[in-house]
Amino acid sequence: MTVLADLLTALNTGAVEVIDLTAPLSEDTPIIDLPADRGQPWPFSREVISEFDAAGPTVHWNNIRLSEHTGTHFDAPSHWLSGKGTQDVSQVPPGRLVAPAAVIDLSHEVAQDPDFRLRREHVEAWINEHGPLPDGGWLLYRTGWDARGGDAKAFINGRHTPGVSEDCAQWLASETPVIGLGVETVGTDAGLADEFEQPFPCHWFLHGAGKYGLTQLRNLALLPPTGAVVITSPLPIVGGSGSPTRVLALVTRP
Repeated sequence: MTVLADLLTALNTGAVEVIDLTAPLSEDTPIIDLPADRGQPWPFSREVISEFDAAGPTVHWNNIRLSEHTGTHFDAPSHWLSGKGTQDVSQVPPGRLVAPAAVIDLSHEVAQDPDFRLRREHVEAWINEHGPLPDGGWLLYRTGWDARGGDAKAFINGRHTPGVSEDCAQWLASETPVIGLGVETVGTDAGLADEFEQPFPCHWFLHGAGKYGLTQLRNLALLPPTGAVVITSPLPIVGGSGSPTRVLALVTRP
């Protein structure tokens, strides 16, 4: 109990700060742009059930409609063909929802090229500077793309959004100890990843290896390269391929 008591004290004194990595969820939340002949995700929408009126004089509540992959969300392995029949979002072990994070910042490169791809050598350079990737932790890929979050057109950018190269995605999936990849864009893959030799390599390799994805993160600029602890809280949807989620980070402050 001493560890938990110390954590509560640190939270109360500000020695540990809680940073929200979640994009607000509303009717303006950007959603992925798919070809017209593909199935389409629902954008977020709501319908009032009652708002202190005749339908419910003492209560305000809404029905909502959205896809599992709207806004800041968690991708389970069963989301992709390579992970078909494996772990759905309700089966993710609770211990996996609290994990350390490594943050790699390539926002400068992405500012020069919106189609920029993270490559293995970028991660290896990060490792040489900061140490090994966290065992059982997340790799969070900062691109600066969250600055576009208030403008759906700029956020989708005609599908020109940064991502990860095919060989890097395969390496992260098969040869590193991370449990998943977190990004600031609408999905873990580049906007043009359907044109790659291995289409959507992050989805294909990571989910095939039983690993996870986090998308549409914000405030990664507030995290250190190492030392943050990330808490994810997807809904445990039985049979669900993913879920909108609140993502928080714990960071120590001097």
